[in-house]
Amino acid sequence: MSAIITGEAVVLELRPASFAARSLGTAIDVLATVLVAVGLLFLLGATPLSLDSAAVKAVLISALVVLLVVVPITVETLSRGKSLGKLVMGLRIVRDDGGSIRFRHALVRALLAVLEIYMLLGSLACLVSLFNGKSKRLGDMMAGTYAIRDRAPKIAPLQVFVAPALAPWAALADIGRLPDSLARRISMLLRQGQAMAPASRHALGVELANEASHYVAPLPPAGTDPAVFLSSLIAERRERELARLSHAQEQAEKLRARLEHHGVHAK
Repeated sequence: MSAIITGEAVVLELRPASFAARSLGTAIDVLATVLVAVGLLFLLGATPLSLDSAAVKAVLISALVVLLVVVPITVETLSRGKSLGKLVMGLRIVRDDGGSIRFRHALVRALLAVLEIYMLLGSLACLVSLFNGKSKRLGDMMAGTYAIRDRAPKIAPLQVFVAPALAPWAALADIGRLPDSLARRISMLLRQGQAMAPASRHALGVELANEASHYVAPLPPAGTDPAVFLSSLIAERRERELARLSHAQEQAEKLRARLEHHGVHAK
């Protein structure tokens, strides 16, 4: 499972699509493409046009380029990583950093799909995906993308608060920025700790509290439960960050009002 940290202990988990889900989604896309191609051939054959063999070949090549390259690029770019097969399977293509794909990502994926899916009948795509942790095919590796489960249930925000007994400490403590890896581990403990064995939960809490103590001064009162300390630490960090952002927004609003006021008088 991939995780992107968007704030202090706020973790967005992106679930990579399984090989089976990706294979079914790709099969649906290929089937839809083949059906459209057969329909176009039927229409071309039924159209009373007098074309020579060179013109027929040009039309067929143009149609293949549109179906295999132009259409996938357009659909994935406009839908930010979806297609018919991915929509059915609840999947979406994203960048390695979790962001939406752009035209260049869709272009690389579509061009390589012609080789690994259509020309080689999917054998190369299957072989590469089987030995990749995120079920990436060659096009994904070159484009820097992978497929995620777009229908994964949303995770509720982590609910933390400053314990009343630690309120005086939290008001005076100097709290530095926690490393992302540490913030993620603390978040996971606070979120899933109840499902752990008490001894394991306490041991992990002690370990994380010891690591977090390097970024806090002074330390909380002796004997404070590690989980209570970590919860209060994260909550206080959030409150301070919110206050800082609110203050910055307020100052920006005052500055804008002052500039508008001077602009009116200047006229």
